[in-house]
Amino acid sequence: MHTFLFDSVIFGPVASRRLGSSLGINLLPAGKKICTFNCIYCECGFTEKGHSQDSAFPDRDTVKKQLELRLRELTGSGLVPDTITYAGNGEPTLHPEFEGIISDTVQIRDTVSPGSKIVVLSNASLVHKPSVYNALEQVDKNVLKLDTGIEATFQALNQPLGDVRLADIIANLKMFNGRMTIQTLFVKGKYRDKRIDNTSPEELRELYKLYWILRPAEVMVYTFARETPVSGLEKIPYERLRIIADQIEGIGIKTDVQP
Repeated sequence: MHTFLFDSVIFGPVASRRLGSSLGINLLPAGKKICTFNCIYCECGFTEKGHSQDSAFPDRDTVKKQLELRLRELTGSGLVPDTITYAGNGEPTLHPEFEGIISDTVQIRDTVSPGSKIVVLSNASLVHKPSVYNALEQVDKNVLKLDTGIEATFQALNQPLGDVRLADIIANLKMFNGRMTIQTLFVKGKYRDKRIDNTSPEELRELYKLYWILRPAEVMVYTFARETPVSGLEKIPYERLRIIADQIEGIGIKTDVQP
């Protein structure tokens, strides 16, 4: 199993399928995955248990200085990134100074690179925390994961750590009243003797119900691009993703579909 992990705080810009020229920020420890989920398709690999208490997150001042330095280098060369994206080695909202870091990012962006949009990729598991919610309300594009509308699939596909239920994630998503982008990864495969396919008619029916209730600004429809920690998972062909996207648009919700 190959894993794709970042060994620095700032990386890129990289050419993103969905976000254009993206300057990435990794708030997790270098070379180590920390997340509240254990998704079977995650390019970073599986989450180690019992890691969070002694893990070294980059401090707020380090993130601020490195971000400003890199942005000034890029803009000075005429290379303005389309987006400043918080992603990296797991769940960025786990950082204990996340709200302050986002506030710093807004200030730096406004001063150095006002044409760039601030994006956070999150699984929405910590949105109930006021500091996380307040931070996400500051960004230009709040991208939150929702891969299924069925509890059993959520537990098998996303494998949340701790006592997290799909209902908790849905409640967190509702807090934004549509001010978000939902990101759904479609996949088929088998794991621990359970067949997983979130493109089945039943799965899609439940997802569409939730999209209708949540009314996001957009749904990102995609499949995995890199090697996964579970062998034998199947990418969903673009033609099938396009059909799913058309059905979502049929209920009045904008989509961005990527192979």
